[in-house]
Amino acid sequence: MRTLLASSALVLVAGAAAAQVSFSGYGRFGLGYEEDRVSEDTALVSRFRLNIDANAVTDGGVEFSARVRLQADDSPNINEQQGATLNGARFSTIYQGFRLDVGNVSGAFDESGAYFGFEPGLEEFTGQYVGVDYQFLEYTSTGPGANAVAAFYEGENFQVGASYDPDAVGGNDRWDAAFTYYFPQGFSVYVGYGENEADESLLIGVVSAEFDRFAVNGFVGNEELAGSPANEGVVYGVSGAMDIGAATQLQVSYGSGDGDADTEAYAAGFIHDLGGGVSLRGGIGASGPKNGDSNLIADLGVRFNF
Repeated sequence: MRTLLASSALVLVAGAAAAQVSFSGYGRFGLGYEEDRVSEDTALVSRFRLNIDANAVTDGGVEFSARVRLQADDSPNINEQQGATLNGARFSTIYQGFRLDVGNVSGAFDESGAYFGFEPGLEEFTGQYVGVDYQFLEYTSTGPGANAVAAFYEGENFQVGASYDPDAVGGNDRWDAAFTYYFPQGFSVYVGYGENEADESLLIGVVSAEFDRFAVNGFVGNEELAGSPANEGVVYGVSGAMDIGAATQLQVSYGSGDGDADTEAYAAGFIHDLGGGVSLRGGIGASGPKNGDSNLIADLGVRFNF
C-alpha cells in the first residue's frame, strides 16, 4: 500500500513539473474626458486584466495550453466601477511555427497588430480602423466569446492565419483569413479578408514601415454590409509612432470611410516609460459621424504591466 501511495505521489509530482501555470496582465487608471457623455464629461477610468495561462509540453515537443482572462473595467457613462468577470476559455495546440486555437479565439483580423496599428491614449480609444463596421471574429475579454476555431502558421518572413466561427443559433457563420509578409528592409504587407452568410464582407490591406525612430501604417479596404448602405464602401486610415528621446513615444492615428454614416476619428497621444513596466500615457482627439459633429475625447493616466 505504501509503495502504491509513493508511486502515485511521484506521478503527481512529475505531472506538476511538466505543466506550468503562469499569470500576466496589466492595470491602468486615470481620468477620461468625453464631450456630451451620458453622465459627466470627466470620469475615472480604469482596467485590471489578469491572464491565467496553463501550459504542458509532450516529450515530442508539442505544447498544449489554455487561457482564461479575469478583467474588471470601469463604466464611464455612469462613472461607476464594474466587478471582475472571467471570460470564455481558449485552448491551443502549438508545434514549431504552427498554432491551432479553439474556443474563445482571436480571428484572423484580431490576431494581427497591423490591422489595429497605433492606438493613442491610455484607453487606446481610437485607431486607423474606426471606419470599419463589419463584425469580424474577435477574442472576448469579459464574456464567453465565440466557440470557434483558428489556425496560424509563422514562417521566417511571413505569417498566415484563418478562422471559422459557426453560428448554430443565428445561422450566420463567419470566415476570416489573413496573410502578412515581412521584407528585410523593415517593410511589411498585410492582407485580410472576411465574410459571413449574410452576404457581408471585409477586405483590408495594410502597408507598414519601420525606421530607426519612426513607424507608420497605411490602412485601406472595402466592406459590404447587408442593410447598411450608408456604412459600406471604402475604408481608410493611417497611424504612426515616433520615439522622442529614450523614454517617450508620440502616437497619432486617423481613420474614416466613404460611407455617409461612417465614423471619422483622429487623435494624438504619448507613452512615457517610467521604468519597471510602468508608463504614463495619455491622448486627445475627436470622433463622430463623418458628415456630422465630432466629440472631443481625451484621457491621462498610468499603466503598469506585470
